[in-house]
Amino acid sequence: MSSLNNTQAVSSASLMHTLATCLKAAGVAVLRTDTLYGIVASATSMAAVERVYAAKRRTPSKSPIVLIGSIDQLFDTYDESVLVKLAELWPGPVSVILPSSQAPEWVRRDNQSVAYRLPAEADLRRLLQATGPLIAPSANPEGQPPATTITEARVYFGELVDVYADGGQVSGGKPSSLYRLLGGELEQLR
Repeated sequence: MSSLNNTQAVSSASLMHTLATCLKAAGVAVLRTDTLYGIVASATSMAAVERVYAAKRRTPSKSPIVLIGSIDQLFDTYDESVLVKLAELWPGPVSVILPSSQAPEWVRRDNQSVAYRLPAEADLRRLLQATGPLIAPSANPEGQPPATTITEARVYFGELVDVYADGGQVSGGKPSSLYRLLGGELEQLR
């Protein structure tokens, strides 16, 4: 298990390389996303996704948020009208539930849709460009409050996580806004 601390800038090449290498090899990491600390893994690796679900003790039927580095990382292709609507919301702390029949079953979890988010934070988007889409549920076991520091995340997950990337304390962190595409229109859910 690697541990990275505050003294290493999030944009440092070594941190980005460590995270990208871990995640591309079906590893699991905890890092600060654009909203909260997340426990992240490659959305294209069933084994990595299952590791996150086991670590979180997450309800198997709950779909995770999927972070993307660009529109071309969506699992499905959408009409230009949908892409225009997404461009009005992204990048930013906004998750959008989209019909996604092409997403792997281990991401959809018996659903026909996926909640995607395109973060505004440039370093996070660069990481996503290197790794591909990542599932990114909050860094906490189901039913517990989200970790606000890397120390809290370590208490929750210990050796179940391969890399912890310290992004400082999250203060006032809250989940992303949530929209759903329904009948060609975006409906705000939170």
